[in-house]
Amino acid sequence: MTTPAYLISIILSTLYGSAFHLYMGGTSNKLILYLIASWMGFAIGHNISSSTETSLYAIGPLNAGMATIGSILALVFSHWLVQNNNSNNTDI
Repeated sequence: MTTPAYLISIILSTLYGSAFHLYMGGTSNKLILYLIASWMGFAIGHNISSSTETSLYAIGPLNAGMATIGSILALVFSHWLVQNNNSNNTDI
């Protein structure tokens, strides 16, 4: 990937994580979690798209469509994990 593709990746994944945090709310710890989950999901989605040689909304060498799907899945999964952990702690 090229430097502009890396820059677009960082901007898009950070935007997704920040928007998810704005929508769901929470503390700064959740913001950090959502940003890391979004970055990881974005990279995993892009790499899966590259390895399977599929392309959905490609921006140059960046497979933005599949990377976005990976980011959204990672954000939902991380939110689910946090909610599960919180519900287990209140039962004690």
